[in-house]
Amino acid sequence: MLDKVELYISDWLTTLNIESWVINFSLLLCLTILIQLVWRYFAKKMEDAISKTSNNWDDIVFFAINKPINWLIVLMGTSTSLRVVAESEELGISDYLPLAQKVAALFLIGWVFWRLVYKAEETFIADEKKDTTTVTALSKLAKLSILTFVTLSIVQTLGVSISGVLAFGGMGGLIVGMAAKDLLSNLFGAAMVYMDKPFKVGDWIRSPDKSIEGTVEEIGWRVTRIRTFDKRPLYVPNSLFTHIVVENPSRMSNRRIKENFGLRYKDITQVEAIIKSVRTMLQEHNDIDQSQTLIVNFDVFNNSSLDFFIYTFTKTTNWILFHEVKQDVLLKVAKIVTEHGAEFAFPTRQLHLDREDHQRLLESADSVK
Repeated sequence: MLDKVELYISDWLTTLNIESWVINFSLLLCLTILIQLVWRYFAKKMEDAISKTSNNWDDIVFFAINKPINWLIVLMGTSTSLRVVAESEELGISDYLPLAQKVAALFLIGWVFWRLVYKAEETFIADEKKDTTTVTALSKLAKLSILTFVTLSIVQTLGVSISGVLAFGGMGGLIVGMAAKDLLSNLFGAAMVYMDKPFKVGDWIRSPDKSIEGTVEEIGWRVTRIRTFDKRPLYVPNSLFTHIVVENPSRMSNRRIKENFGLRYKDITQVEAIIKSVRTMLQEHNDIDQSQTLIVNFDVFNNSSLDFFIYTFTKTTNWILFHEVKQDVLLKVAKIVTEHGAEFAFPTRQLHLDREDHQRLLESADSVK
């Protein structure tokens, strides 16, 4: 296509019958600048019109082609001008210009698709409804594919056999794979995370097998960055996720309240009434999920207390709001116990003495006095 454009421009210059290459070069330079100004004016109008639409794809496509087209105009003007100079002065550079044009055109094509993927990733990540982990994974895969395609195309344009490169790449890949098995295992681990989706960026995860707990900040091809709750970054190799159990508390449906309470033995006649009142309180609580398990029962005769427990779930999963609800429940339990004239027990010990031991103890006390 570039060759046809250059041929058309050369024929146009021939019809002008201008012998000075300086004038021809100046005309082509002015024509290039004029075309650039026209394109920038058109691009500005198009950008204003696109910004008023609700569709994201027109913004993405325009972002992808805007700058590459501008540089395509520069490429065409520069190459045509150089060809005019080279042919007028019989320079050897004219033999290499077509090859340079093809290589530059391949770079521009690759740049268009790279910008397309970049803008699409940026747009969809900004949308909170989208799965950012999947978007990032597809973006990385697309960029890798673009880089591979452009590189192989340029190699073929330069006259190198792709089949030979692929054969060498296969043998080299085997050698590199044996030398970098840990890196490859991390790559496969990342692929499993992207496909199985046990967690995504922003999730709170932890592992009972390892000392891993925090919020996922980034899922890379080699490591996953996790921000612990004391704000330190934790870099976990992706291969580790294929061998350990990962818990994702961010996907919990409810939070659990499980607490034990101990009453005094002298309040044994009030235990049943207290348990009924606590159960009624939980059943009427607006922040307790009534569709989940709700248990309030006497549990055990302990050493110094009569123990009962509550087992229930809140509607919220928010960690801060959960503790507000839990505090309210605990204070209401304390109020119910007080209203029934009972008290919570604390560790006590009773010492029983017979009359002789009691008399002996009193005599010892008197002698001390």
